[in-house]
Amino acid sequence: MVKQGIERIRKDLDQLDEKLLVVIKKRTDLVKKVIKLKNYKKDIIDKKRINFILKKIKKKSIKLRIDPSITLHIWKEMIKAFIKYEYKNFKKK
Repeated sequence: MVKQGIERIRKDLDQLDEKLLVVIKKRTDLVKKVIKLKNYKKDIIDKKRINFILKKIKKKSIKLRIDPSITLHIWKEMIKAFIKYEYKNFKKK
């Protein structure tokens, strides 16, 4: 009985993961557009923007009753991953 409940929940999680992948693809496409607009590698990291995003995520997490330590960790890692992606794909000098 418990195993069936877990399996149903895992199926829902798998479906949600599929949706998250679609969102990550859309975010990646937007980051590609941003890379083209940046002139220098030094423009990749914008600390003010990062702090703004993290504050907004924390506030929205609290409002939605999500533990901010979870969402902030996810966003910080996502930001790091996209910064690496930008450096790797930056073509200008």
